[in-house]
Amino acid sequence: MSTFAPKTYQQQVLDSVEAYFKACHELPSPSIAFTATTERLWGRGNAYNPLSGFPPDMPYFCLRVPTGGGKTWLAAKSVALVNTHLLRCEHSVILWLVPSKAIREQTLRALRDRLHPYHAALREAGPITVMDLDEAKSVTRATLDTSTTIIVATRQAFQVEDEESRKVYQSSGALMHHFDNLSPTQRDGLLSEGEGAERTVPCSLANVLRLRRPFVIVDEAHNSHTELAFDMLARFRPSGVMELTATPDLERTPSNVLHSVCAAELKAEEMIKLPVVLETEPNWQQCLADAIGRRDALHKLADEERRAGAPYLRPLVLIQAEPRRAGVETLDVERVKNELISNHGIPANEIVVATGEEKGLEQIDADYKLGIADPACPVKFVITQKALAEGWDCPFAYILVSMASLSSATAVEQLLGRVLRQPGASHRQAKALNQSYAFVVSRNFAETAGALRDRLVAGAGFERREVTEFVTAAKAEQARLDLEGHAGRVVVRPVAITLSEKPDLKQVPKSVRDKVSWDGKLNTLTITTPLTEDEAEVLKASVTSDSAAAAIVEAAEISRTTAIEFFQTPAELGERFRVPQLALRVQGELQLFDDPEVLDYPWDLSTYDAAPTGDDIAALGAGLKVSEGGEIDVDGESGKVVSRFLPDLQRDLGLVYQPDHWDEVRLATWLCRNLPEPSLTHASKQAFVAKWLTELLRREGFTLARANLQKFMLRNLLEARIRELRRLAVGKAFQQALFGDDAASRVAVTDRYAFEFHAQAYAPSRDYDGRFGHFDFRKHFYGRIGDFDSKEEFECACWLDIQAQQGRIQFWVRNLVRREGSSFFLQKADGRFYPDFLCQLPGSAEKPGPILAVEYKGADRWAGAEDDRLIGGLWANLSEGRCRFVMVKDKRWEWIEEKLG
Repeated sequence: MSTFAPKTYQQQVLDSVEAYFKACHELPSPSIAFTATTERLWGRGNAYNPLSGFPPDMPYFCLRVPTGGGKTWLAAKSVALVNTHLLRCEHSVILWLVPSKAIREQTLRALRDRLHPYHAALREAGPITVMDLDEAKSVTRATLDTSTTIIVATRQAFQVEDEESRKVYQSSGALMHHFDNLSPTQRDGLLSEGEGAERTVPCSLANVLRLRRPFVIVDEAHNSHTELAFDMLARFRPSGVMELTATPDLERTPSNVLHSVCAAELKAEEMIKLPVVLETEPNWQQCLADAIGRRDALHKLADEERRAGAPYLRPLVLIQAEPRRAGVETLDVERVKNELISNHGIPANEIVVATGEEKGLEQIDADYKLGIADPACPVKFVITQKALAEGWDCPFAYILVSMASLSSATAVEQLLGRVLRQPGASHRQAKALNQSYAFVVSRNFAETAGALRDRLVAGAGFERREVTEFVTAAKAEQARLDLEGHAGRVVVRPVAITLSEKPDLKQVPKSVRDKVSWDGKLNTLTITTPLTEDEAEVLKASVTSDSAAAAIVEAAEISRTTAIEFFQTPAELGERFRVPQLALRVQGELQLFDDPEVLDYPWDLSTYDAAPTGDDIAALGAGLKVSEGGEIDVDGESGKVVSRFLPDLQRDLGLVYQPDHWDEVRLATWLCRNLPEPSLTHASKQAFVAKWLTELLRREGFTLARANLQKFMLRNLLEARIRELRRLAVGKAFQQALFGDDAASRVAVTDRYAFEFHAQAYAPSRDYDGRFGHFDFRKHFYGRIGDFDSKEEFECACWLDIQAQQGRIQFWVRNLVRREGSSFFLQKADGRFYPDFLCQLPGSAEKPGPILAVEYKGADRWAGAEDDRLIGGLWANLSEGRCRFVMVKDKRWEWIEEKLG
């Protein structure tokens, strides 16, 4: 089986899903749980938007993951979380919806393949059965009773006008046994046909699904351009809906975005190749020649790395040709192919054509075991017209060449998505092999760069504010024209010239006219926005005299060169920003301290009291009342009406998945197997669980039958208890290792482990939007600044920037929280401490100055921050003067002042 280690951001997505499912049961309703979970995760609670046509409190949420982030693997991994934490049920039915038949076939193949990472992720839910909609129309009750059943279908398959869909609602003899021995409650909930005496209940797949309350996974929900047609799914009474998409709908059917991954996180974790290095060239043959030259250079680098032991890589060029049009000369597939063969000597077997008529890629997949990635495959150029076959994936794609302008949105988005993926999801040695490349036949660089950024936002799911720096110019002279692409501030000085005649601006296109103004009194033409050479030619035609024309050309040249002043950020200037980290000596070797589990702590459950607490008993009592359909109308603490959705769901699942009749030993064995606790020996865990269960069954009203019914709740209570006990044990060991008498021999702050703020890896979940006031930050390390938690924190940042402008600080950064690749942290016993600000103090060319970490705490949170102060102080004390730490409250800026000296 291919092993697949999740990236940090993927684990964080899964942690968010688990936290939300748990909150659904702990809080009055799934909608309140959504707002509370997003508040806890991101510092600002998102409002919950119910899905039209569904119960308003059905769990419905979205995971936003850009292209190349591994959405399908996350979906497969989530199935175990759905069973354990939301449904609290051993088996379930998962309705897995995809946008097209091609993706359906690809998904079915991968989920069924025992060697594929998707299948391995699914297996964490226990026994699984994967089927398509046709197979589901004759599914047996035994299959549904004994495995988690995943039905993969297209969204279109459930639209009533679809022939395939009508069969979902028709009676089938093969499904009749699902309807034996139903309770009156279950019968009342089924879809029926006819009225009065004529009323019948069809033995249909739709009714089987209604009984089983399927959980719906929508993979690539929006396909960017289609309205969400979910209403037909309401008929199956889903237990919840989870969308995974790069581009959530935020307007028509607003998605509840629970967790948003950004492109910089994917870049930091080596999933995608960024930036996209763009070059525009008006001559199409030259554009193609430049792309071939770039491919050859990349291939040479890949071969050099391979000789040093790196995996095989043959960089590919994806060429988007123009469609053929009758009577018009176009840069179509044939013409591009002829150019490659005739003028560049590319052998025909190195070119493959992938269009509606010519399916070259399918032939490649048939001819070579590893498809286009096979070392025996000679292909280096793929020519397509609209888009490539859906589901075709090739991380060897490095270069996108567009013969047309970037107007065919879908095709460009899709081809860009192919080019962005990083081969093997790990960086190469050569920087050039960690970037993507785009060559576009165009005269206007700034316009093309803007269009490319639009495509990254609309198609690949990048955020508008981060996409600026992810498209860069290959040539310096083109970079000057790309004002949008600068992270730092850009000042454009207007260029005014006196003309001997009035230009006829009426005949000038509006796009050029908007960049100039004419003052009739002074006879001056002012260029307010830089003009390209082409635009200058157009403007020149508005005057008749040669001298006026020459003056316009000269002024246009100034407007795009010396009239533009760039203020570059320290990151753009190539400054390095490295912050020493805490390291721990483990078995004599120093290693980064980023997980308290590496501490040597005595961890034996047998020393602890294994008995349910009063809170456990109360929770089980409330849970039983819910599962029996007892009314719990108002939550005692919040006074909010408690939703009936989950209680009704638990009742329905209890009727269809009959509880097991296990004895105490089997139940204890099941609980042990479903309590993942790698730090414990099996014997220690088994003894604790068996004792806890025995104690529970001695309590009044707790029978084996009830324990079987509530086994998922027992599992959750045991997990929480064991986790709490381990937290106490780790806390003790942490205290001893880091603050004990001989701590200095075990802990060090060293340059060997230093966190580096990379130029393109800063990814705030929210940028500062001016809500606490405006300030012209000039010394922040990046052009973007993460949001502030309070007005006082914003004022602290202003104070630091003023000190930096006076030369007392070289530059500083607003540190981010829980952003892999762009956050510095200090590990604590039960979490991580992310100081608010990190400042590089002045040093010399040979030796950088000290690093100052600043944490601002509101007076109300000061008392609870003792452990942050301790770990910050320890980090500074062990650094031998290279690091300083200060925690500030009540705007006591003089406390920071003392550390600047």
